[in-house]
Amino acid sequence: MSIIILSYLILTWCSIVHSNQSTTKFTYNSSDLSYLSNGIQFPVPDGESQYFNETSDFENVSQFQWFSKLYDHHTWWNRLETITNNACKSDMMVYLTELSNGTTWAIKMYDASGRYSGQFFFGNDYWLGSKTLCEELAKKEWNEVVPPFDVNFFVSKIRINLNRNSTPVTRQLNVGECLPQSCDVQGVRSLLALERNQANSVNIVGVRKVPGDYSLLSDFKVHLLGGDVYEEDYNRTSIKENEAKCHKLQLTENNDNYNSTTNITNGSMDTVVQSGKNNRKICAIPMKLLISFSAVTNSRTILSVEQKCLESIQCIHGLRFLSIAWIILVHSYLEIFSVSDNKNLRILTERGFMYQTISNATFSVDTFFFISGFLVTLTYFRSFIKKQKSVQPTGLFEEVTSSTRCFVVMIFYRLFRLTPAYLFVLTLNEITMRYLHSNSVFSPAIIDHISCDNYWWRNILYINNFYPQHQFCMLWSWYMANDTQFYVVASILLLIAIRGPKHVKAAGTLIIILLGASWITTFIIATKWDYVARVEEPFALFDQLYDKPWLRIGPYLIGILAGYYMFKVDCKVKMSSAIIAIGWVLSVACLSSLVYGLGRDGLVVPTSAFYASLGHSAWGLSISWITIACCSGYGGIVNSFLSCKFFLPLSRLTYCAYLIHPVLMCLTSFHLDGPLHMHEAMAVVIYFGNLVLSFMSAFLISLAFEAPVVNVLKILFN
Repeated sequence: MSIIILSYLILTWCSIVHSNQSTTKFTYNSSDLSYLSNGIQFPVPDGESQYFNETSDFENVSQFQWFSKLYDHHTWWNRLETITNNACKSDMMVYLTELSNGTTWAIKMYDASGRYSGQFFFGNDYWLGSKTLCEELAKKEWNEVVPPFDVNFFVSKIRINLNRNSTPVTRQLNVGECLPQSCDVQGVRSLLALERNQANSVNIVGVRKVPGDYSLLSDFKVHLLGGDVYEEDYNRTSIKENEAKCHKLQLTENNDNYNSTTNITNGSMDTVVQSGKNNRKICAIPMKLLISFSAVTNSRTILSVEQKCLESIQCIHGLRFLSIAWIILVHSYLEIFSVSDNKNLRILTERGFMYQTISNATFSVDTFFFISGFLVTLTYFRSFIKKQKSVQPTGLFEEVTSSTRCFVVMIFYRLFRLTPAYLFVLTLNEITMRYLHSNSVFSPAIIDHISCDNYWWRNILYINNFYPQHQFCMLWSWYMANDTQFYVVASILLLIAIRGPKHVKAAGTLIIILLGASWITTFIIATKWDYVARVEEPFALFDQLYDKPWLRIGPYLIGILAGYYMFKVDCKVKMSSAIIAIGWVLSVACLSSLVYGLGRDGLVVPTSAFYASLGHSAWGLSISWITIACCSGYGGIVNSFLSCKFFLPLSRLTYCAYLIHPVLMCLTSFHLDGPLHMHEAMAVVIYFGNLVLSFMSAFLISLAFEAPVVNVLKILFN
């Protein structure tokens, strides 16, 4: 392991030196400020913008003056003649007349509408005004004078290109308009389309009313989720009722037994005792199933700081929490980038050395993959090897049948364990996106309300990572697909290895072959697509590499090897002081180089391919050293921190926290009335808010969908 990590460090150092001497041209344009809500960029094709001849300085000044007054209601008088909707035309005439006269309600309508407010050239694409204030000015109980008509808030998406110098990339404005309700979407579009054009190109992409026509109460899936919650509450109520019934039955049974023993024979006593046992058995089975849904019992289990199994690997709980906290950190920054009016600060932020901590947080998922492979292997050998040895198949047919049955049981357990909470969040996410697209003043680039309706079955089958990103339902669900696919591979390898020492070697050989194949495949794909590892593009080649198993399987396979090794040595490894020192130095150096080794300009094309193919496995090796060292008593202060009991309940909630946190981020950010003004202090506050809210929500989801399923599975398999 040390040799592999050392080789990777040398390769990384050489690549950084080479990248400083030779740079390549990137397709990524950092001046493109049209960041989408999920952090992945889709630049506008060059052919969409028609560049005119460069204008003179005088014309540039005139053009900017026009731009600063864009969509000013005071200039809309001459547009009324083109309105075909008589009601809209009449209301607009009243509005513009009162606006010219300085009437309070008309000024408030104008003030609630969006217009140029500065910082466009620093990333401000949001001219949203205020939907809340537009609705507020029409409330009679709070305003002495209100508009003589109902008002609506409209949001239009407008792509604009001023000139080649000012806007090298076509920008998309989001303009809010507080206008009479009689002016429907088509009427508002007509009003905007009559704006005098002094830009290279202006294109109205779409206009929509906010809020739209979507209703939560009319959505069948909302009622479906509500039914699930009701069922959970009903189950918990039934627990108390059945406890009372069984307790009463037991008291009656004890009383009958006591009264009968004074006059009956020994044979009759046996009958009474047997009857009592049957009654208790009848009560025990449904009681166990009902108690599986007990909120009190499950809460105590989740929040317990006592570890019930695998006491020697307590450090994984700290690793789990730190990994999910790191994931939430990078997603919080992407959330802020998507709804900020000063997007140019993203470019300034990305220039900082420490921002690599955010950009390279993709390695945090590799820690989860390592832990999964490690625990699956260690748990399997600890739990099932004795049973496998005690019941040996007598022939080939029996071996195949036994292995097949075991494989089916393992896969069933896995799917039944993960899917209920996953399916709940999947449905909740679709409902959330439907609601936001109808009620948000923003225009989220996430289309889960469409893709989930069409492609949800791919998520349930855990194969969604093999499809294009634009067809994804829950973009972050690629992790569950990969982890499940790796679990299937691990199950096959474990069923091979459990048959004997020779088969262990065969399984090990298969792991080495899979590991080498993943490196070669990743390198070839990265080279073919000219992959460039850069801080500004953490999600580059998403469809070709980022979410694919051939890039991600390395840490999982390393976790399998580490888990088997720790099983063989019973988590007791003796190492010399020199080995301990070298191991810690190499692992820390490797982790640091992976996170902070890209440099300002990134890596050139050939070395980027090596970085992609070997980097994730190098991360898995480094985490394996930390795990083995901590398990063996060589972790020192690191083990004391990672093994802190505080991390244990948080570790149990990481799966649900991973599922729910992007949904919460979308709901909180896109439900805002206007954009944020990005600042580091604000980022810290939002991050910790997301972290706390994610774990609170994860606790509720685990309580309702994860913990009961785990308890039921224990009863079934026992």
